Formats: sequence, structure tokens, C-alpha cells
Amino acid sequence: MTRSLTLGVLGGMGPAATVDFLQKIQAYTPAREDQDHIRVLVDINPKVPDRNTPGSLAGPVLAEMAGALGGAGAEVLAIACNTAHAYAGLIQRASGLPLIDMIETGAQAAARSGARRAGVLGTRGALKLYREYLAAQAMGLVSLPSESQERFMGLVYRIKGGDVGAEVKAGMAALAAELVAGGAEAIIAGCTEVPLVLSQGDLKGIEFIDPGDLLARRCVAVCLGMEPVPAQPA
Repeated sequence: MTRSLTLGVLGGMGPAATVDFLQKIQAYTPAREDQDHIRVLVDINPKVPDRNTPGSLAGPVLAEMAGALGGAGAEVLAIACNTAHAYAGLIQRASGLPLIDMIETGAQAAARSGARRAGVLGTRGALKLYREYLAAQAMGLVSLPSESQERFMGLVYRIKGGDVGAEVKAGMAALAAELVAGGAEAIIAGCTEVPLVLSQGDLKGIEFIDPGDLLARRCVAVCLGMEPVPAQPA
């Protein structure tokens, strides 16, 4: 059995999305027996302050979580939340560990799709991050108008509360269609709650990019040595 790196996951933002992410890691690991799977240390901490609240103290809490994961044996990190990547630098400095970046992963996938403009279903904090990363790929970002963005946040909080019913699914699909009408040539799930109610089958003729799914694949590849460990910022 070849030694694999131990993955540390900062999760709980929200819990259902983190469980979904962990299931994907397990599903994408080529394994014939228990010992072939990678070791995953995860902190499912729903007590992290809301990343969407101005002045939130989420950063120090996430830094503490990352440091604890490093102390427990994690060798590389992943964050199962798009918006929390605003604190990526702090998290890496606190832990001394490399981070497999979800935002970077999603933006690069959007570029590979051939799209010139990507519509992002995400929080305002996540939109800011994706705008920067998509620009690095010579791409533009299409966002929802203010009123629709508020509807999006309402749906996200309903999903966090456990509502993944038909009304929420239809509402999210309608918002994705609004981005397409606004010129989006690909849709990025810029919030980990989005794929819990929206999938490729809900979109016709346009690519649906799930950064959480792609991140799970990258985590497996990095931990098994099939992809290089990301470089840490200087």
C-alpha cells in the first residue's frame, strides 16, 4: 500500500454540503479495500460565524480550526465552503499547510469549458473571489441583479435549514436561467449548497460547473500523488 497524504477539511458551512463533499471524496478514490482510501481529518463546525455578515469573526475561527487539523496530522487542506476562501491566506499561515483552492479549481474548469463569461450562483463574498479568479483566466463574470441575489440568499438559507424540496429546486433553476439570459455561457455553483438542489440535468445546452465536486477529485489526486501538492504563497 502506497502512503498517501492526510487531508484536513474545514467544514460545517453548512453541514449537509460538507457531508456531500466527503461522500464525493470517498466515491472518487480508487480503492479495493479500506486501506486504499485516503485519511481525512474533518472539522464540521457549524459554529463558524456567518461568512456573509460584515465584520464577522469567521477568519480567526477558521485559522484555529486549520491549526488544529495540522496538529492532528493533516498535511494538506481543503475548505468545503466557497465564501470561506476569503480567509485562505490566514488559514494557510495559521496551519503552515498547502491549500487545494476550490475557487481556483472552479475558475479553471470554467475556462476549459470554452465559455467567455461564467454565471456564478454564490454569495457576494464568493462573487468577489470568482470575479478575480475568472479575470485571471481572461473571463468575465455574470451575476444576478440585486433583487434576484436576495432571492438566491433566501434559497441558500432554506437549503441550510434542510429544505431541498421542489420549490427550492425550481427557484434555483430559475436563477440559473436568469444568468444564462444575462449572457452566461457556463454556470458555476459558487456556493456548496447549490449542487444539493441543482445539477447538469436542470440546464440545457450549457455546462454546469460544481467546484465542490472538482475539488473532491483534486483532493484525491493530490493525496494519492497523482497531482502535485499546491505551492504555498510566499
